[in-house]
Amino acid sequence: MAAVGARHDDTPPGDRAVLAAAGIEKTYRRGVWPARRWVRVLQGVDLALAPGEVVGLVGENGSGKSTLMKVLVGALSADAGTVTRRGRLGYCPQEPVVYERLTCDEHFELFGHAYGLTDQAERRARRELYEALGFERYAATRTDRLSGGTLSKLNLGLALLADPEVLLLDEPYAGFDFDTYLRFWELVGERRQAGRSVLIISHFVTDEERFDRIIELRDGRAVPR
Repeated sequence: MAAVGARHDDTPPGDRAVLAAAGIEKTYRRGVWPARRWVRVLQGVDLALAPGEVVGLVGENGSGKSTLMKVLVGALSADAGTVTRRGRLGYCPQEPVVYERLTCDEHFELFGHAYGLTDQAERRARRELYEALGFERYAATRTDRLSGGTLSKLNLGLALLADPEVLLLDEPYAGFDFDTYLRFWELVGERRQAGRSVLIISHFVTDEERFDRIIELRDGRAVPR
């Protein structure tokens, strides 16, 4: 298995960053009138990823992890702050966004067209992902007939399809068995060695040695752990 070794330098990536967020703020309106209130979820988050860096983002439920991830990929606008992206992003949301009547193969074809891949490049990447994640036997299966674990594999595979420079994963191994969990870290290790960056959201981190840095969202801010 390709290991993801820890770095000895905890200095923020700065100008080398392939993804950088500065001063991100986000407030939500909760409840109904007259009990309506405003809740500040993100209160000036700063975050940066260097090439080839694997970073974990942890925090309690409701701390704003998924909100921050959506801001980073552009799926949600921030109230304040800036996000700078360099290169292609791959995004694996916590809840898979799939079409129930399409097969796994058809999803890869659809996403390949969206990414602007040639048919040959898409088919090659698809074969490699099926093999790496071990679900090629479900290639012709509709997604409404997949188990939760296999659906998670497809979700991850679609994020990896275009070989993005930055991979953003929200609870990516939920539903994985142990063998798939190890396969996942092999893929992460290969990406790190290729100079690709990975940001992983998780409620908790058990294998801290696999990460270069771990950042905690606490009181609306990102702090090193």
